[in-house]
Amino acid sequence: MTVFVVLWWLGSAWYGPFILPSPLEACAALWRLTVGGEALRAALLTSERALGGFAIAGLAGSGIGILAGLRPGLAQALKPVTSILLGIPPIAWIVLAMLWFGTTGLTPLFTVVVTTLPITFAVAVEGARTRDAGLEEMARSFKADRLTLLWDVHLPHILSYLFPGWITALGLAWKVAVMAELLASADGIGANLALARINMDTAEAFAWIIAVVVLLLAVEMLLLQPLQQRIEPWRRNASA
Repeated sequence: MTVFVVLWWLGSAWYGPFILPSPLEACAALWRLTVGGEALRAALLTSERALGGFAIAGLAGSGIGILAGLRPGLAQALKPVTSILLGIPPIAWIVLAMLWFGTTGLTPLFTVVVTTLPITFAVAVEGARTRDAGLEEMARSFKADRLTLLWDVHLPHILSYLFPGWITALGLAWKVAVMAELLASADGIGANLALARINMDTAEAFAWIIAVVVLLLAVEMLLLQPLQQRIEPWRRNASA
């Protein structure tokens, strides 16, 4: 991080603040936005869209993916759909969402869902597909019911695939939400980033970029990592 900041500072000194504002100028702009209240309002809107879309995609993709991993026929039937969704770039979904929903909050929300759902689905399928058949057979020999098999045998293994996939999907959710707001929304961080571009305010543009990074790190460190730390002991005990 120190090396990055030093290189940023040197680049600012070389190219000038219009092209590359210094870290101090960017942080000062972010502070002004924070004190004025714009940063909080925009952050709440973008967080609602990014996290809302991520939650929908995470629950739906993981749930359907686990079922598909346990049922090879279902996985085979859904494979073409997943391939199509993964093959369509986010910008194309944004254009379609703009046509369907206009410049409303549904555009970034929908785009986040449709771009992150295939990721959560794919990792859930892989986790369920690579489950320990020997452990499953042992549980069946002890007359374990389906719920016990899922909770104590399959889910601990599947979670080791889900968490990395969720983290990847979360990062994509933020980027897609900001991009959708930039192109098709009148509020949120993306819309303010577009406004900074129109005003040719490079320092403010960097301030909004810093805000996105800080929000992403905060959600990952305050939500996903603590959740993983709470679940990990249970996962290990269940797998033992």
